[in-house]
Amino acid sequence: MTTLDATTLDIDYEAEADRIAAKLREVTARQLHRRGLVVAISGGIDSSVSAALAVRALGPDRVFTLILPEQDSSDDSAARAHILAKHLGVRTETVDIAPALAAIGCYTARDAAVRHALPEYGEGWKFKIVIDGGTEGRINRFRLIAQSPDGAMVERELPLQDYLTIVAATNFKQRIRKTLEYFHADRLNYGVVGTPNRVEYDQGFFVKNGDGSADVKPIAHLYKSQVYGMARHLGLPERVCAAIPTTDTYSLSQGQDEFYFALPYQQMDIALWALNHDVPASGLATALKISETQAQAVYDDIRNKRRTTRYLHQAPVLMSPVVELD
Repeated sequence: MTTLDATTLDIDYEAEADRIAAKLREVTARQLHRRGLVVAISGGIDSSVSAALAVRALGPDRVFTLILPEQDSSDDSAARAHILAKHLGVRTETVDIAPALAAIGCYTARDAAVRHALPEYGEGWKFKIVIDGGTEGRINRFRLIAQSPDGAMVERELPLQDYLTIVAATNFKQRIRKTLEYFHADRLNYGVVGTPNRVEYDQGFFVKNGDGSADVKPIAHLYKSQVYGMARHLGLPERVCAAIPTTDTYSLSQGQDEFYFALPYQQMDIALWALNHDVPASGLATALKISETQAQAVYDDIRNKRRTTRYLHQAPVLMSPVVELD
C-alpha cells in the first residue's frame, strides 16, 4: 500500500521552478506571441508564486502586476500584495473596483439575497457562506453566518436560490478583475496569467470567464502544499509565505475549506493525490486519522465536484466543426 505522509508531495523545487520558467518563456514568445505577462496579485500564495515564476521566466521589466481590491477585501491582503510587488521589482497598479461593482449591481443583488434569508441583515452587518457535508457522505448544505453591528453572530440555513444569487453576484468581482487584466494585456501586448493551484483547477474552484480565464496557468499542476513550498524556495517574503488561504470575497473572514472544500488544504492535497494514485479509502483514512466512511465520502465529494464543474473547463460548443481552425 502507498504510504501517505508529509513527504508524499515533496518535489525538487529548483528543477521545477526552472522547468516552469522555461515553459513560460516558450509559451509567451512562441504560442501567445506576446512581449510579457500580466498577473493580478491578491497577496495570497497562488498569485504570489505565479508572479514570481513569471519574473523568473521573463524578468521584472516584462511582468506587470495589478492589485484589485474592493469593499470586502481585507487590508492585510492588499498590504501583502504591495510587499510582494516591491520584493519582485515589478511594475504595479492598484485599482479599487468597488465603484464598478456598485454600478453593475453586485452589492445590491447580493444584499437582497442575504436579506431574503436573514431579513434583519442591513448596514454594518458582515457575513460569509459556509458549506458542510463533504466528509459526512451527505449532500453539501450551505449556511449563512452573519455578524450584527453589535457583534452578535447569527446562523441560517441558506436556500439554494439565495445561495445561487449570492454567488452569481459575487462572481462579478472576478469578472471585473479579469476585464482589467485583459485591458492592460491588450495595452502592453502581454498575455494574462491565471493562478489556480491543482486542487482549485481540479475541483472547479474558479469563476468561468472570471479568474478561470487566462492565457497560461503556470501552477495548475501543483498541489497547494507544493505552492507553499515553492514560495519558500523562491525566497518570497515571510508575510506572503505565512498567509492562510482565504476566499477574500465576503465581509466576514472565511477559509476556503469553509466555503468549498471538504477539508483544510493540507488534507485536501493528500486526498486528491491519493485518489489520483488509486489509494483505497482505508489508506486515506489512516493518513488523515478519519474513519474509512469519512474518507470514502471525501473521495465521493471530489468526484462529484469534478462532475458538476466540468462545464467550467469546456470551450464553447459549436453546432458544427469549423475544420479550418481545428
